[in-house]
Amino acid sequence: MTPSARLSAAIELLDQILAGEPAERALTRWARGSRFAGSKDRAAVRDTVYDCIRQKRSFGHLGGGMTGRAIVIAHQFHAGEPLDQLFTGEGFAPAPITLDEQRCLDNPIDAENAIALDYPDFLDSELRRSLGLDLASIMQAMQSRAPVDLRVNTLKTTVAEAQKYLARDLIFTDVVDGVPNALRITQNPRKLNGSLAYRYGFVELQDVSSQKIARFCGVQPGMRVLDYCAGGGGKTLALAALMNGKGDLMAHDVNPSRMKDLPDRSRRAGADINIIPPARLSRVENCNLVLVDAPCSGSGAWRRNPDSKWRLAQSGLDKLNALQDEILNSAKNFVADNGSLVYATCSLLTCENDDRTANFLAQNPEWSLESDLHLSPQTGGDGFYAAILRKNLKAM
Repeated sequence: MTPSARLSAAIELLDQILAGEPAERALTRWARGSRFAGSKDRAAVRDTVYDCIRQKRSFGHLGGGMTGRAIVIAHQFHAGEPLDQLFTGEGFAPAPITLDEQRCLDNPIDAENAIALDYPDFLDSELRRSLGLDLASIMQAMQSRAPVDLRVNTLKTTVAEAQKYLARDLIFTDVVDGVPNALRITQNPRKLNGSLAYRYGFVELQDVSSQKIARFCGVQPGMRVLDYCAGGGGKTLALAALMNGKGDLMAHDVNPSRMKDLPDRSRRAGADINIIPPARLSRVENCNLVLVDAPCSGSGAWRRNPDSKWRLAQSGLDKLNALQDEILNSAKNFVADNGSLVYATCSLLTCENDDRTANFLAQNPEWSLESDLHLSPQTGGDGFYAAILRKNLKAM
């Protein structure tokens, strides 16, 4: 495919997504139906589509309309690409830029925060409350692609050894300052899945903020630990490494299908994880640590999944808040005396974070807040929140 043909494909895909099609489904269907597109073509189209989704409102505003064409034109203009050479109308290229389209680009109109910073209008007051003076800088960071981070699996190797194995497959990395065993890929991230380091279980894909949350839990070898909302098991595997393979580590999810890859991932990592289906959950008790990585808006990871930003609504957020309260009150029952309950989200929103912790403490006076943690792109990774809640034995 020519660069112009890739733009035509991106325009068509964005029109489908703007009409309501989930981005990943649209891209998958296009890739399956476009056998002429090589791997580099598919990657280039995907990157363009996701770049445009991240900045859908600001690009649409600059390009003169909320259409796939206007957004792609603005994306290419913003990137400094030669529009007259890409939009020619020849072959599979998009039609030439019109005078009206060029006027929009040449005479940009100032946009309000929600448009300029690319977030839904209904979240304006909540984001202002949550981020305060950091609103603009954090949301600007969310307009760009996220870095690709790795966690070195210390059950199997060292950071230096992992870097050597990655370099053999031309995957080059830097150590992340302040985050033990974390690497950031600087070249060839798409080679990771086929690399020896990944296949041998030496490294796992994991954002540095997610790694910080696992460390924040304070897990120790020999503990009895339950990852209550394990999902794919990324934090479960991080906890296993921090426990040095010693203790009783359990993974549970109300939807067991979310954990379908965890047995293979744990075997590759050399981690001993006891997977607990819902039918066996009642047998679990007296855990030193229960981690609740709760379902949330995912606002802290909008760089990675920008489509979810535009699909979020106030009604959905309200339902998530109620579910978060319900999960916390259920998970507390598995914590041993003097044990800890760690509540975490990949959210930037106070209504999902501090508010939920405060609500839990108001309803459960025998518990207290030991410490909490707020992370954002300003700290080097995705947006995350975590709070360590502990039983207050004196109040019991």
